Amino acid sequence: MHEHLAIVAIFVFVYSLIAGLVERSVLSGPIIFVLTGVALGPLGLGIFPADESRVMVRNFADLTLALFLFIDAANADLRTLRTRFHIPARMLIIGLPGAIVLGGVLALFIFDVLSLYEAMIVGVMLAATDAALGKPVITNKDVPERLREGLNAESGLNDGLCVPILLALIALELASEETIGSGEIARLFASELGLGVLVGVTTATSGAFAFALAVKRGWANPVWEQMTTVALAIACFAIAQSVHASGYIAAFSGGLMFGYLAHNHTHALVHAAEGIAEVLALLTWFLFGYAVLAQVFGMMSWTVILYAILSLTIVRMLPIYISMTGSGETPQTKLFLGWFGPRGLASIVFAIIVIDHDLPNAELMGLIVICTVVFSLFAHGVTGTHLSKWIARQERRRS
Repeated sequence: MHEHLAIVAIFVFVYSLIAGLVERSVLSGPIIFVLTGVALGPLGLGIFPADESRVMVRNFADLTLALFLFIDAANADLRTLRTRFHIPARMLIIGLPGAIVLGGVLALFIFDVLSLYEAMIVGVMLAATDAALGKPVITNKDVPERLREGLNAESGLNDGLCVPILLALIALELASEETIGSGEIARLFASELGLGVLVGVTTATSGAFAFALAVKRGWANPVWEQMTTVALAIACFAIAQSVHASGYIAAFSGGLMFGYLAHNHTHALVHAAEGIAEVLALLTWFLFGYAVLAQVFGMMSWTVILYAILSLTIVRMLPIYISMTGSGETPQTKLFLGWFGPRGLASIVFAIIVIDHDLPNAELMGLIVICTVVFSLFAHGVTGTHLSKWIARQERRRS
């Protein structure tokens, strides 16, 4: 165990020395950590053994997502978001359902063993985009502000919106007559979304006022002040999950409220949390590389690969393009928004949820998600910087 810990610690230290260089290259941190995990795992040198790490992957992914959602929401420019909310609204109201339905229909057509509900579950699992993987684009100042804030809001909300849909479809596939006939699905939506927002806003507001009081009276410690947002983000997520609400929605709405209340102090307060979130994300990708990929690498088929490619292109891009019709955005901008919907940690968590429910074709569905996430990791990681500069040039020519 200590040998493994030493290897990971040294690797993280070395990466911290060249992180800026990596960001300027065609690679990305997640790509490097996944490849390192593969190299050190059973598919490579075998230093890290293959084992059942589903719970560990989900826990890491959940904490990472909670932190990123809270931080990105806290850093959001609410003024720009208020004036340009039509972009994420269109993507969530039209694009998200379109991607779920199109993804489900294609899954049903390509994989004849899947039932209708299982195919739709695949569509839902891969409709959620990853706030962490999208960070290089969302934080890139070359990308116009309205597009960055739009993608940030979409990625912050769509995984939370997908949770009740996913759970409802699982219940339907398992043929729970009690759930189907009692209005439980409607209650599920209200609980996951409405209660999630309530928990997030209440927790963040209480925390922000308590922090302000502590600072005013001199109770706070500069070292522990750095943990404020980390603790609040995790609290928003964990409290919501414990009352059967969406932890993702709670983390995002809590971050929005915290950023609003903190005003100009937001960046200083979330700076330490950003570093912790980055480390958690990269460790999750390392774990994914050596533990998850090692178990499914030999199971890939041409149908799974085909679906992964279609999911990253047509399934995402066509509904987003349609959703932006009449918005005044150029075709180039619509394609840009459609392409930058990376699949990552949220999809992995959803796949683990499906596997834990023992659906008939859970392993195949998990394999589809894993293949799509791996393709997305490389495709979006490599194209992020170049396409950000491309859309910036397009916008300058337009103006």
